Amino acid sequence: MGSLATSLALGLGQMFDGAVLRIVLKSLVVTIVIFVIVITLAWFAIDRLLEAGGVGEILFAGAGGLRGVLALVLAAIGLWLTWRVVAMAVMQFFADEVVMAIERKHYPAEATMAREPSFAEQLGNGIGSALRALTINLIAAPFALLLLFTGIGTAALFWLVNAVVLGRELQDMVWLRHRRRDGSTAPLGLGQRFGLGGVTAALLAVPVVNLLAPVLGAACATHLVHRTNRKARLT
Repeated sequence: MGSLATSLALGLGQMFDGAVLRIVLKSLVVTIVIFVIVITLAWFAIDRLLEAGGVGEILFAGAGGLRGVLALVLAAIGLWLTWRVVAMAVMQFFADEVVMAIERKHYPAEATMAREPSFAEQLGNGIGSALRALTINLIAAPFALLLLFTGIGTAALFWLVNAVVLGRELQDMVWLRHRRRDGSTAPLGLGQRFGLGGVTAALLAVPVVNLLAPVLGAACATHLVHRTNRKARLT
């Protein structure tokens, strides 16, 4: 855990470096635009569904306004539940820039040996990541509903699920540039991946902080992968 804490501190220290800050701003703008579009479409779709279900002025006076508010609330809940998936999917498209910026400053030897993933490879990795995260979260959703009465069970389940998913995705963001062949073993162990994913999943659940969490997670992963890989080569 000491290596993870050090990697997190190093990543946090780089968040406001010029190169990384530009990536933060770009990913933030893209994420916000996507969410505005998604919440608008979701609000409209839910409103139409409620209207089709009979929730309208014919039912009682003011039902139309209430329906609009309810649709907005449901859309906002859906937005909160899918934030991790969308934010990390967006991050996949900027991951290479984050990794390169950190490698150039802290790991120049590794940076010179890195390969450049093709656009198709990056696109496939991003789509695959989003689909895996969405599928696992949808599978967890019914169990999360059953845990609502516990107060904390739902949040704990989503944290656990996303810790596992994010640990793998963050590692692969970095390792994609350095693996020499398909199937080559990544340097992080299960515990390290879970710790990395757990910290990032927790940050994604905190308002305002969650806007920076994807880039911070990628920065932390870069340090953790390279520090672990260097240590393994020395032993």
